[in-house]
Amino acid sequence: MNDKKRVLILCTGNSARSQMAEGLLRHDAGERFEVESAGTKPTSVRPEAIAAMRELGIDISGHRSKSVEEFEGQHFDYVITVCDNAKESCPVFFGAAKRLHHSFEDPAALSGSEDERLALFRRVRGELRDYLSGFARQETSRP
Repeated sequence: MNDKKRVLILCTGNSARSQMAEGLLRHDAGERFEVESAGTKPTSVRPEAIAAMRELGIDISGHRSKSVEEFEGQHFDYVITVCDNAKESCPVFFGAAKRLHHSFEDPAALSGSEDERLALFRRVRGELRDYLSGFARQETSRP
């Protein structure tokens, strides 16, 4: 029997923040959590997100952007929104899932040079990792 807690991480495009968060939580705490990500308006996974994660030895190149509707009717223990837009438009069909929210800057919105964009993806990746590490510690210490 699988006793892992199910986590769904949501953002708007499911292209950067939620993709990196899915990869990080799966890599760092995958023995305790089954992790998925989705978007309210999915697009495609950003190459900068793939590159930033590859630097940590985490491969998300096989990920695809998924619509939150793909998960309708499924049970999740936690739904984590990582942008304000997703929080506001988060569907109500997740029932008893505990909802958590922390807004992170959208690295996909930056239109600077390649180096500037990658630097922002790295910073957001670090912020996501810090947040998710705290989440994993707190949620696994609960009785």
